[in-house]
Amino acid sequence: MKKKVFKALAKINKAVLPSFTKKRLDLSKASKWQMALFGYKLWVTKNALD
Repeated sequence: MKKKVFKALAKINKAVLPSFTKKRLDLSKASKWQMALFGYKLWVTKNALD
């Protein structure tokens, strides 16, 4: 069940949240909220794939 929740959350994130890789954001110059959002998306993706 946990995996299904994270897969659904990943789909919602992909539709709603901005993609930093498409914008070619340099992570060394990213603001704190951008880094937090990047970390959140990474965490959701990792849990959706496990």
